[in-house]
Amino acid sequence: MNQNIEQKPACPAGRYETVIGLEVHLQLSTQTKIFCGCANVFGREPNTQTCPVCLGLPGTLPVLNKMALEYALKIAMALDCQINPVIKFDRKNYYYPDLPKGYQISQFDKPVAYDGYLWMTTADGQTKKINIKRAHLEEDAGKLVHDDRNNSSLVDYNRTGTPLMEIVSEPELHSPQEAYDYLQALKLTLEYLHVSDCDMEKGSLRCDANVSIREAGAKPFGIKTELKNMNSFKAVRTALEFEEKRQREVVASGGRIIQETRLWSEEKETTIAMRSKEEAHDYRYFPEPDLVPFKISEALIEEVRRSIPELPRQKFERFVGEYKLSEYDARIIIADQHIAHFFEACTKLYGDTKKICNWLNGPLLQELNARKMDFKNIKFKPEDLVTIIRKVDQNELSNLSAKETLKQVLDTGKDVVSVIRDAGLAQVSDSSALEGIVDELIREHQNVVAQIREGKASAIGFLVGQAMRKSQGKANPKMIGEIIQRKLSNKNDA
Repeated sequence: MNQNIEQKPACPAGRYETVIGLEVHLQLSTQTKIFCGCANVFGREPNTQTCPVCLGLPGTLPVLNKMALEYALKIAMALDCQINPVIKFDRKNYYYPDLPKGYQISQFDKPVAYDGYLWMTTADGQTKKINIKRAHLEEDAGKLVHDDRNNSSLVDYNRTGTPLMEIVSEPELHSPQEAYDYLQALKLTLEYLHVSDCDMEKGSLRCDANVSIREAGAKPFGIKTELKNMNSFKAVRTALEFEEKRQREVVASGGRIIQETRLWSEEKETTIAMRSKEEAHDYRYFPEPDLVPFKISEALIEEVRRSIPELPRQKFERFVGEYKLSEYDARIIIADQHIAHFFEACTKLYGDTKKICNWLNGPLLQELNARKMDFKNIKFKPEDLVTIIRKVDQNELSNLSAKETLKQVLDTGKDVVSVIRDAGLAQVSDSSALEGIVDELIREHQNVVAQIREGKASAIGFLVGQAMRKSQGKANPKMIGEIIQRKLSNKNDA
């Protein structure tokens, strides 16, 4: 290993720009592992999902999982990659306790896909194209479980052989926030494909980051460090912010950047040197002798291409164009495929897409977030939301009562009409009942009455609010306002 790769400072730290490239490892949600028939399921008892093949015992032969290849092709097409016509696997040799074979079956010089790109939206609302260098298939390693109490580490081989897709971006990201935005865009695209649950807590989606600094405007890259052990997008951003700052301080103080792998410590909020960074030749790649190279048929490629759904960027552009949504509203809706489907189902029942969007992005999502409910698991139906909106349109529900109806439908699972009837949430539009409420308010708030008679129209809103409070949100606010204005236009009415 090269342990003396260094970079000398050439200019003040303030004149340096950050360069980031990301390596995303995605576990594919196939039923079985990539080269054997063991179940590909998370969370089972340690070392219960293994066999001689995934443990690499003598005399065993790997067989490629066809579904893993199809998922890989799906990802490649969604990222507009070039498809390699020949599939070839290689052995990546290194020793680690969770790698029972002493090598990993991966792809070196002929990845499944290369030269792709992903469009992302930056924090300031701009779109940016990030090129994808390569995307290749490989098998996952096992998992070390550290027991600090007994000062030991245990190995769980269940994860060994899980199909993994590694997606490598070009080093075209220039801030930790851009890296975060890229990951969000990539994760959303992968979720739309249904090739993985993309759950970082389960390790289904993991990310390593390569970060360096260089003189602003310079073409050569600086010496990079690789960051590992980041278990959330927020952690990736925070770790990059720390490492960016650390490298700039090293350069500013006259120090040298050393090419190495560093671990992110969430607890200490710092990166820690792990080892010098390996190069490809350190792994002694050679063709996997037990898996013969083969060509992908055009028939398979076309079959996979037809299975790709409308992707987030396409859906975003369609929602803005077809439904006349603002870019802000469209981004919120497409950020979850289930919300997007729910929205479109509502538009087939009700024509005002803006009202649907306001209720969906506002009260409905707020209630779900408060309950920590996943949108795909709710029993609340598009028909329920449209019924509530129509009841407001027809003055059968006030906005306040409509929101209460929404809450109770979510909590009880009852239909909208039953909730309104059983909870007595129907809007009061009886003029005699409303006049009685207004008369009470006029007696109780003479100072406000005086302001209204002096021409302060905004004071009417205060009385309307008080009327809604007295009626527990059931009064028709429009009628209340009209009654107040009519009564107070008579100077003798006190």
